[in-house]
Amino acid sequence: MASNTGTSWKTTIIISSSPQCDEPSKILLAQQHRIRRSDTILSSAFVFPMSGTAFLLVTPEEFPAKLENSEFFERIEKFVQVHRNSFLLLQAPVYGKREWEILSSVQNRFLGCNLRVIPVHSTADVVKGMLVIAKATSKPNVANLSDQMSLACTYIIDHSPVWGMLQEMQF
Repeated sequence: MASNTGTSWKTTIIISSSPQCDEPSKILLAQQHRIRRSDTILSSAFVFPMSGTAFLLVTPEEFPAKLENSEFFERIEKFVQVHRNSFLLLQAPVYGKREWEILSSVQNRFLGCNLRVIPVHSTADVVKGMLVIAKATSKPNVANLSDQMSLACTYIIDHSPVWGMLQEMQF
């Protein structure tokens, strides 16, 4: 599935003033998105107001040695409470045993919550993932996607041999 999120779709993004957001911010600016830096949002956070999504960028180094440490999970919990549609981007160049343990620990801790955990390898992956999700959930695109799904369902039903057989059987 080809995506041209970087070239045709532009949006406003509120980005934490933390240094961890500098590199993704440069890529987003180069793609001509509108960027607002903020000290009031959680450190390492990206908020897409038009789509109602928020992303928290973390690296395995930020996690304590003992994954049961509640202080770090409290930060994630605060993020989830503030943002109804939240994503945690766990960025690591390579996923070894520790990274998968962190991913699993976060998923288990926030199971049934509105937090989705996405493993990413590079800054380019971070930006691409955020833009794809934000674009798909932005208001004009949600309506368009819903229309396309409706058309696809209609087409499938109209051209389904099973549906034709059921009509012949008068079901």
